Amino acid sequence: QVQLVESGGGSVQAGGSLRLSCAGIPYTSFHYCLGWFRQAPGKGREGVAAIDSRHITTYSDSVKGRFTIARDNGNNTLYLQMETLKPEDTAIYYCAAARTCSDGYPVNGYWGQGTQVTVSS
Repeated sequence: QVQLVESGGGSVQAGGSLRLSCAGIPYTSFHYCLGWFRQAPGKGREGVAAIDSRHITTYSDSVKGRFTIARDNGNNTLYLQMETLKPEDTAIYYCAAARTCSDGYPVNGYWGQGTQVTVSS
């Protein structure tokens, strides 16, 4: 049973930084597509960043150059380093792991429960 647990969310001022962690990443070769998604109030869930088994990364245009995704297979953990945060980054952030990537993002896989990120101006 895969159980993903996010941590590291919180409240910061614009321009600040946070690092999100996602523990419980499966280390078997089946689960090779990992990603972060977010959902802002009143909006749908959107892909933020993803990394596949070849460590090829995908980023949404809104976070490119500010966020960095990384995986630590030894610790079964996925990270999202977020820099220069903006109020529009405010959302619940979810990690996901799946056997399949679509457009670089994991699909039809496992999800964490989410962690809140709030950026004030």
